[in-house]
Amino acid sequence: MKRHILIAVTHLLGAGHLTRMAALARGLARAGHRVTLASGGMPAPLVRLDGVELLQLPPLRSNGVDFRTLLDADGKQASPALLQERADLLARAVREGRPDAVITELFPFGRRMLAAEFITLIQAARALKPASILLASVRDVLVAPARAERVAEAEARLLSAYDGILVHGDEAVLPLSASWPVSTALQSLLHYTGYVDEGADRPQQAEPDDAPRGDFVLVSGGASAAAMPLYRAAIAAAGLMPERPFHLLVGQGVDAELFNELAAAAPVNCTVERARPDFRALLARCAVSVSLAGYNTVTDLIRTRARAVLVPFEEGNETEQRQRAEHLAASGLAEVVPQAALDGPLLAEAIGRALSRPRPEAFAVALDGVERTTAIIEELCARPRPAAAPLAPLRAGTDGEARGWAALEEALDMLARSGRRLGLWWRDDDATHTTPALDRLLALSERTGVPVAIAAIPSRTGNDLAVRLATVPHAQVLVHGFAHANHAPADEKKAEFGPHRDPTELTRDLRSGLMLGQALFGDKLVPAFVPPWNRCTPDIAPALARAGYSGLSLFGDRTAADMAGLPLVNTHVDPIDWRGTRSLVDPARLLAGLAQAILRRVGGLADADEPIGLLTHHLVHDEAVWQYCERLLTVLGSSGALTPLSAREIFAGTREGRALRP
Repeated sequence: MKRHILIAVTHLLGAGHLTRMAALARGLARAGHRVTLASGGMPAPLVRLDGVELLQLPPLRSNGVDFRTLLDADGKQASPALLQERADLLARAVREGRPDAVITELFPFGRRMLAAEFITLIQAARALKPASILLASVRDVLVAPARAERVAEAEARLLSAYDGILVHGDEAVLPLSASWPVSTALQSLLHYTGYVDEGADRPQQAEPDDAPRGDFVLVSGGASAAAMPLYRAAIAAAGLMPERPFHLLVGQGVDAELFNELAAAAPVNCTVERARPDFRALLARCAVSVSLAGYNTVTDLIRTRARAVLVPFEEGNETEQRQRAEHLAASGLAEVVPQAALDGPLLAEAIGRALSRPRPEAFAVALDGVERTTAIIEELCARPRPAAAPLAPLRAGTDGEARGWAALEEALDMLARSGRRLGLWWRDDDATHTTPALDRLLALSERTGVPVAIAAIPSRTGNDLAVRLATVPHAQVLVHGFAHANHAPADEKKAEFGPHRDPTELTRDLRSGLMLGQALFGDKLVPAFVPPWNRCTPDIAPALARAGYSGLSLFGDRTAADMAGLPLVNTHVDPIDWRGTRSLVDPARLLAGLAQAILRRVGGLADADEPIGLLTHHLVHDEAVWQYCERLLTVLGSSGALTPLSAREIFAGTREGRALRP
C-alpha cells in the first residue's frame, strides 16, 4: 500500500544529517511511497531528492559548533517570528498532507533548541485521526548530554509520544548504548536498520581521461568549514610528500575567501577544487583517504574499502566522530589522528602508515539501511492504529498491570531526574449529600495526604453536605454545573452547558449555581466551574467570568493555561470503565495513561504548569475502584516528585499548580 511519509530534518553545520535523510527519502520514493522532506537547514546543492517533495523551511544554521545560537540565512540571530513560521509550516504540512508516518531526525535526542517546532509537529501528528506513526531517526553514535535532566527529558518525549526509534547502525558493531544511556523501556522502541549508504543509488559518472588514478591522496571534509584545520594540515603534509599527488575536495559551505586561501597555499602536487558528485568513484580509486569521521564518509569508506586516515571532529565537546573513528581503528580499518594534535608532519606520518597497509578486507557490517528502514516503516504503518495516539503497549492482566506499575515508577523517577516536581490534584464529581461513600472518600484523602476537591451539584445539594465538609480541612468544594441535567439533542453527547442552550438560560444557571454554592458552603467553596460530563460550549469562559467564577476544569491535557482569561486546570486520569463494566478500568491502561501524562509534562509535550489531575466519582465506586484509588493515591501522595495541591491553591493562585523546582 502506498503511504505518505513526512521527514523533518534540520542540518546546522555540515550537510550530513540532510544527506542521510535524503537517501532514506529517495529509497522510500523508489518503493512507491509519497515522501515529503521538510528541510530546515541551508540548501545543499549536491543533495539529491529524486522523486521526493521538498518542503524548504526558512533556513537556519549555526555559527560553528555554537548550536545554542540559531542564525538565519543572512547570519543574523533567528527571530521569534521566523521560528514560529517554521513551526506553522510543519503543522500545516501534517494537517494538509495527513502523513501515515512522521520521522523526526535527531530530535528528541538532539536539536533541543528547536524543541518548540518539533513539539508543534508532534502534537499535529498526534491530533490526526488516525494518528500518524511517529518515529525518531538517529545515527549510530550520539552525544549524550552531560546533565541527567536532559537525558530524562529526551526519554520522556520518546516514551510518551513515539512509536519507534530508527537507529541507522548495526547493533552487532556499535550499539546505541555505547553512546547513550538506553533504559529497558527505551530498548523496546529501538529498530536497528543497518547503515544508510547514501551513495548506493548514485549513478557514477565517467571520469575524465586526465583524472588522477590510483596513487593520489584524497582529502575531504564534508560540506562545512569545520574541516579547515584538516585542509591546512593536509596541504602541509603534501609539501612533505612531494612525490605523492594530493587531491583536496572542499565543501560548498567553505566561502570563496577561505577556498582561495587553500588554493594559494597548496604546493604543486596538491589540487584544490570544490566537492564533486563523483566522490565515491574517486574514493574507490585513491591510494588513501584523509577525512573527518562523519557518518556518511565512514559509510563510503566501508563500502569502497579505501585505506583511511581519520581526523575526528572534536570541537565543542563533540565525541561522536572520535568514538566512531576509534572503533574503525580498533578493527584495523583506519589510522586516527586526534584533532588537537593535528599538524602536517603528524598527518604525513599517518598517511605513510596507511599506505604501507593492504586495502582493508570487506568489513562485516550491515549497509542496507535504506531498504531495512523502508521495510520497518511499512510494517509499522500496516499495524492497526487507534483513532488517537496510542498509550504505551501493555497487556491486560497481572503481567500487564505489573508492567504498568513499573512504567509509573519509571515515569516518576524520570520526573525526579528532570529536576522538577509536578503538582497533583484530586477532583471528585457528583456530590449531593452525606453518604458512607463520601465518608470513605474523605478518610482516604486524609490517609494519603492528597486534598480532594468535591464537585457538588448546586440545585441538588443538601445542607447536610455543607455541615459534613465544614470541619474537613483537606476538602474544598467546586461548582458542578447547576442541576446535572442533559440539554443536548438525543443524537448528541450529553451536556448541560453545551452550545445548543439559549445563552440567557445558560448564564442564569451559571449565576444561580455559584450563588447556591456560596450560600451553602461559604468559604469552603472555590468558585471554579466543573461542567457535567466535562463538556461545555467553547465560548463559555466570558459568561463564567461575568458570573464571578475564577476557574474552569475539564478533562484532558489543556492546550492553553486559560480560556478567555479564565484559568483552566483539568483532570487526566479516571479509574472507572464508563463504557464497559462501570467498575475498574483495565489497570494496565490506567497506569499507562497516568505514566504518559507525567512523561508528556517532563518532555514538554504537555503544559508542565498544569498539575496531574485524578478524577473520581465516589457515589458509583465499587470495592475494586476503592482499593485501586487507595493504592494509587498512596503511591502518588508519597512520591517526592509530586506535590499534592488543594483546589484553592490551584485556582486562587497561591501556588498556581506550577511545575515546582526543588
